[in-house]
Amino acid sequence: MSAAHRNINEREPRLEWKIIFPVFALMVIGAIFIYSATSNREALSNVPWYRQIYFQQVVWYIFGLTAATAACAFDYRSMSRWSLLFYWLMILLLLLVLIPGIGSARYGARRWIDLGLFQFQPSEFAKIAFVFALAHFLSKPKNELVTPRIFWKGMGLIILPFILIMAEPDLGSALVYLPVGLAMMLAAGVPVRFLRRLVTVAALLVALILADVLFLPQDWQFIKLEDYQRRRLLVYFGCDYTNYAPPDATEQELRRLRRRQFDDSYNIRQALISVGSGGFAGKGIGHGTQNALGFLPRGVSHNDFIFSVIAEESGFAGSMTVIVLYTVLFFSGLKISLQARDRLGRLLAVGFIVMLFSHVFVNIGMNIRLMPVTGIPLPLLSYGGSSVICSLLALGIIQNVYIYRKTY
Repeated sequence: MSAAHRNINEREPRLEWKIIFPVFALMVIGAIFIYSATSNREALSNVPWYRQIYFQQVVWYIFGLTAATAACAFDYRSMSRWSLLFYWLMILLLLLVLIPGIGSARYGARRWIDLGLFQFQPSEFAKIAFVFALAHFLSKPKNELVTPRIFWKGMGLIILPFILIMAEPDLGSALVYLPVGLAMMLAAGVPVRFLRRLVTVAALLVALILADVLFLPQDWQFIKLEDYQRRRLLVYFGCDYTNYAPPDATEQELRRLRRRQFDDSYNIRQALISVGSGGFAGKGIGHGTQNALGFLPRGVSHNDFIFSVIAEESGFAGSMTVIVLYTVLFFSGLKISLQARDRLGRLLAVGFIVMLFSHVFVNIGMNIRLMPVTGIPLPLLSYGGSSVICSLLALGIIQNVYIYRKTY
């Protein structure tokens, strides 16, 4: 490398601040509104500050930033050598979490491993392993990517964790694998004719699920969803539960179905009221009546529906601030993918950006009823250790791609 070229590189920034600033801004917003969402709970009024939910979130931020910093310390190419080992380790953990006595069941799903001090969610870390493994696999010479054998092996890397996470069941997290895998294959240069097959299979799968749920009696369904997943889809499409009652259903049974439909749609109704009642500037931090009075259920206000709390208390201005911060983050990540020194770096950046974008799109979408309700967290804002650490780790790897963009 010439002296002039070295001088140019030395003057270039080592860190991409358009990634760092939105991350820290989102963490500050997350801590503030998790505090606001939980500060009015009587059950937490006598709990010491260091055991409060907002403080635990700050601790997870620290762990996540430590993981992100560690991810920046090593060239991503050297880390990719271990990607398949990490991938198969995560597959093993996804199998273990399904075993009663090892996997911890909550809300009808078996997604966590109880480690005493905290709950570990393998499906979040499996996304990191999946992106690394698929990026490593697709970093082959382009002439190899045109063979059907390579395409189907790549599909295997996508389908295996998809099936295991569906079995937990966690439909929201499982569906994230499809757009991530599609985007990475497209960025790698896999022939479009192969990708059409992937899109066709995914579309047929979704269509079959919807046809099963919306048009067939539950006993006749080919794809068995959990009852709560089926009801979430019925609520999303505005279906009348009584249409699925047996022909000889009594009036009492019909009333019970109407009551269940009202209860099942409660969360999304309250979330919509929260978002709509915030106006332009909001009601003020800690003054959101939907949250404070418990209309927005206590168990979801600080995680899946944190965006509703933000919208109510900071209004349209606060909601748009959050969306703008995410937008800056995503476009900066895509820019980094274009600056990457090799295909591996480009695929890592694309994979992690699409993963985070999918989370943001689905979570905010379900808060405003553009998407069905799923238990998918809003990156850096929703409470949860596994989600926070994995989001920051993914962003740390994107920063790593930027740091090593000029190293050969």
